[in-house]
Amino acid sequence: MDVSRGKWKHVKFSIVTPSYRNSEWLKLCVASVADQEDVDREHIVQDACSDDGTGHWLPQDPRVRAYIEKDSGMYDAVNRGIRRSSGELLAYLNCDEQYLPGTLKRVHDCFEQNPEADIVISHFVVIDSHGEYICHRYATVPTWAAAWDRISISTCALFFRRRIFEEHGLWFDTNWRDVSDTMWILAACSRGLQWRTLPELTSVFADTGENMNLKPNAVKEKAALLAKRPLWLKAGAPLARMLYRIRLLRSGMFRQPPFNYSIYTRDSPERRKTFTVGIPTGRWATRS
Repeated sequence: MDVSRGKWKHVKFSIVTPSYRNSEWLKLCVASVADQEDVDREHIVQDACSDDGTGHWLPQDPRVRAYIEKDSGMYDAVNRGIRRSSGELLAYLNCDEQYLPGTLKRVHDCFEQNPEADIVISHFVVIDSHGEYICHRYATVPTWAAAWDRISISTCALFFRRRIFEEHGLWFDTNWRDVSDTMWILAACSRGLQWRTLPELTSVFADTGENMNLKPNAVKEKAALLAKRPLWLKAGAPLARMLYRIRLLRSGMFRQPPFNYSIYTRDSPERRKTFTVGIPTGRWATRS
């Protein structure tokens, strides 16, 4: 660390990754955190005793703090990692997600410029299992009503201060195995926490077709979550969807200029590979 610059104070980031039977993707995730420059950070990986070879290499990887133990699901693993962390700024990054170069420095600067902010959200890129571009998504600060059904953020582009856990007790609810992040966002909205948007592409989510949010339990929990909506919100669902689309249009998501992104891929796990997006699209055809 070059302390002679004196331009900004380093604040340690703690990145938590829950892991289970995702060794190949986890290696790419770890690499994307390890090469973040100009920021002090730690990467905690909570692996639930994977039997796919993760246990052979993860404890030996000097880039991470590895904990291999049984847990009660992904959100229990995230909570455990946060309790073990030491950073003032926190995030959790799933195995099928990555940070783009310079992400943590830009997020740090956003928090420094907005000391009142509890949570920072940013834009992200969606790729396929080969690293090819599918679409990009812009973040907009969620409202309590919109968060039930349409959330324009992803956990790969979600960053928060430690104080929301220590002072507000905003832990992830382990009773939900697949949609606790939605419940967490609803709780954050209802408690009046301060959100800020970093209007930059910072992160990557790999839509592999095998993601947890596509599996039967996730589909079941999403239906259960929607069933819990207040009656007035159910009745107003069409209006809420229209307002959500208007917010996306106003965000500029459909006016994104051509850009490049650099990531680790399964055929290039040691070095970032650059992809050029000539015709960007904000439409995520399989999820929108």
